[in-house]
Amino acid sequence: MSERNIEEEIKIRAQQNRSLAKYMSSTRDLVEEQIRKAQERGDFNNLKGAGQPIDLSENPYEPPELRMAFKILKENDFAPYWIELGKEIDADLAKLEEELDYFKRYIQLFLADRHGRQAMQKFRDKKELFYYQRRLSLKKIDKKILDYNLQCPTFRLGRANLDIENEMMKTILAIENLIENTTQGGNGRR
Repeated sequence: MSERNIEEEIKIRAQQNRSLAKYMSSTRDLVEEQIRKAQERGDFNNLKGAGQPIDLSENPYEPPELRMAFKILKENDFAPYWIELGKEIDADLAKLEEELDYFKRYIQLFLADRHGRQAMQKFRDKKELFYYQRRLSLKKIDKKILDYNLQCPTFRLGRANLDIENEMMKTILAIENLIENTTQGGNGRR
């Protein structure tokens, strides 16, 4: 197919898509106009259940064979394993962020004063320990995510696995940049 034929084909398809977009837009506008007119006429005023809370006790999408099991779990304040595991993962990720914030505050406080060689070595050891523990925590969370994805009833509810190396690189860069900025802001004291 020549370049000219390709351009003509693109123009034809673009015109067809424009027509479809206009039609879809006009249809949506038409439906919205009909709803607005019905509201003005009061067609929705005396509907059955108007003003009552919506009954969400049954999920129309849950499999009928699991409905009774889910009802029993819900009545006893339990949730399926994968939901509880998802809550755990969220809590663990939030805890990781809190620990990072806490360690950043520690760095700022520590580097605000002058320290001797021994204190600086302890600081570097503590930083390396923090990195090691962070990597272990990320690995544990990643295993939980894998377990979650295996237990989750549909792939659409699954979670992306952690890229541990990428997460560690972000952590290390954040901390090393903080150290560099703090020491440069404090006249290069280390």
